[in-house]
Amino acid sequence: GVTIHRPIIYGNTATVLTPAERETSVYQDHTHRWTVAVRSAPSAPDSDIVGGADDLGYFIKRVTFKLHDTYPNPTRNIDKPPFEVSETGWGEFEIQIRITYVAESGEKATTLYHHLKLHPWSITFPLSSAPAVPAEPEIPSPENAAKLGPVHSWQYDEIVFTDPFQNFLTLLTAHPPTPLPKTSANKKPIPFHSSNPASLEASLKGGVPEFTSAMEKDEADRMEEAKGKIIKEQEKWRSILVEREKELERLQKLLSSKE
Repeated sequence: GVTIHRPIIYGNTATVLTPAERETSVYQDHTHRWTVAVRSAPSAPDSDIVGGADDLGYFIKRVTFKLHDTYPNPTRNIDKPPFEVSETGWGEFEIQIRITYVAESGEKATTLYHHLKLHPWSITFPLSSAPAVPAEPEIPSPENAAKLGPVHSWQYDEIVFTDPFQNFLTLLTAHPPTPLPKTSANKKPIPFHSSNPASLEASLKGGVPEFTSAMEKDEADRMEEAKGKIIKEQEKWRSILVEREKELERLQKLLSSKE
């Protein structure tokens, strides 16, 4: 069979509204401006956004973002690049992201979920440098948050197409993705995600994050490690189950012999 994939990222960037922006806003309680997006994984040279070097419109027909119900028209359909929605708000919530592919693909839509991140990342899990885990992460004041700069929360993923229709395969091969750089040429921070706690320290240094092939490999290694742990745990419980079944069989025979 033929398998072909396209690397994407999805997530959000958020900035604190200035006092002037809050004064002129229709919603006085809104504290942040944010953008949620689906983009190609590599970043354009000297770009001030995360990812987006490639136009994904050749194989993505629509991206639907399902916002919190308190927003007007919470279901936002974006039918051409850039596949993103910008809004203001004060709270964090889960956003459903549905990717619909072009008709010639014959592929079913893909659904992803992203937790909108507005506030700077806090240590909410054990790290080697953290002697204790705080019960609740502290939310900084708007003034302090503004000094820290934009908050970035992005996840790398790969959309995999197995045995695609010939027309769709031809379309995909005609648009090869820009390869991820081995390392960041401008020493940009690696994007932080809760699945990779070790990336927190680097992400707090500021700057626009950039995905690299080294990070992609690290992510694959972590996935393999997690897979190994799951298999080991399954084997452990399978052995326990077999022993329990043997014990049950022994007790049933013992009970039968006494009847």
